[in-house]
Amino acid sequence: MENGQELVDRFIDSLQNERNLSPSTLRAYRSDLEAYMRWVERKGLDSLSMGHRGFRRYLAELDAAKYSRRSINRALSALHSFYAWLNINDVVEVDASAVVSGPKMPRSLPRLIPDDDMDRILDAIEAKTSAADSSPVQVRDRAIIELLYASGARVGEVAGLTLQGVDLRGNQIKVMGKGSKERIIPIHQLAAASLRRYLEEARPQLVSIKKGTDAFFLSVRGNPMSADAIRRMFKDLLLEAGVKGDYSPHDVRHTFATRLLEGGADLRSVQEMLGHASLSTTQIYTHLSPSHLQEVHANSHPRA
Repeated sequence: MENGQELVDRFIDSLQNERNLSPSTLRAYRSDLEAYMRWVERKGLDSLSMGHRGFRRYLAELDAAKYSRRSINRALSALHSFYAWLNINDVVEVDASAVVSGPKMPRSLPRLIPDDDMDRILDAIEAKTSAADSSPVQVRDRAIIELLYASGARVGEVAGLTLQGVDLRGNQIKVMGKGSKERIIPIHQLAAASLRRYLEEARPQLVSIKKGTDAFFLSVRGNPMSADAIRRMFKDLLLEAGVKGDYSPHDVRHTFATRLLEGGADLRSVQEMLGHASLSTTQIYTHLSPSHLQEVHANSHPRA
């Protein structure tokens, strides 16, 4: 009989091979499950005969240790996936974790970047690339910012963009989203122009013949641009633009979605562009757009 650590290793391998999850997601699964296995060992319990009371006891101890609700729910999600896999592979007869629910999460509204701040960000990066002596890095950074605001793509999706995924003739990109799901996102001409300039002027100066990568965005050393590097670049740009808010590239995504709805886009189209699995996830942006709700009410109410 395999021990708990061996089963965790097999489970992580299955996630990597069958679901092609990102390295960061795999690390999160492993961290949560190994912490759980250490707790099982400390308590002298058997992970393969754990009942629902045992799972609730574990969650209660996480709560007593002042873990956030988000962290507790993430740990429970890892347990759900792990024990469902054990059940499917006939390692355990019953998945007792399936009846255990986590603490309710307070629903917080996504944070938007005000129009004035977004204009400052775009103006700052445009000014840097309008000069005759603009560098390849500056041209690259402008293309990234323009793309984030034009597509609403996740920062990891932009980092993972490939040469084959950029269609400048069709003004669209193909990204790999969550769960290894591909989707095509249209982009406006300004973003396409920035991508074209980067591809023609800047990328050839950044690419390393020895490394030979098909990643679209490259670092100064010719490596694929990482999501963390894009986040750092964005933080630096906020300082240069004089923007005081502690915004992130993900806030650009929220702003993109809200502005589309304010402009009259339908929820289904926005859902498709954002890559949301559920329409309810996209609906949260209607709470950020009172003008959109007022328009819907005015056009739809029977006494309108």
